[in-house]
Amino acid sequence: MSEGTTEQDLRAWVVRACAELGLEPLEAGAQAAILDLARDVAHNVARPGAPVTAFLLGVAVGRGADLHETQARLVAMTENA
Repeated sequence: MSEGTTEQDLRAWVVRACAELGLEPLEAGAQAAILDLARDVAHNVARPGAPVTAFLLGVAVGRGADLHETQARLVAMTENA
């Protein structure tokens, strides 16, 4: 998060973004899983890969993949990058 941004600010943004897109609020732990994945990709692969990988995770989950299982698979890939 950027300087001055709080966890509450981020949560409020996510709630607003979900409402704007007609999506159900994120399940418990989803936000942390996405942020952890983005951090691992940014640090171990390439910084620009973080949002792209988060998008790919979203596409996979939208097509029926389990969020946490898919996130774990992608994180494992960063360890071998």
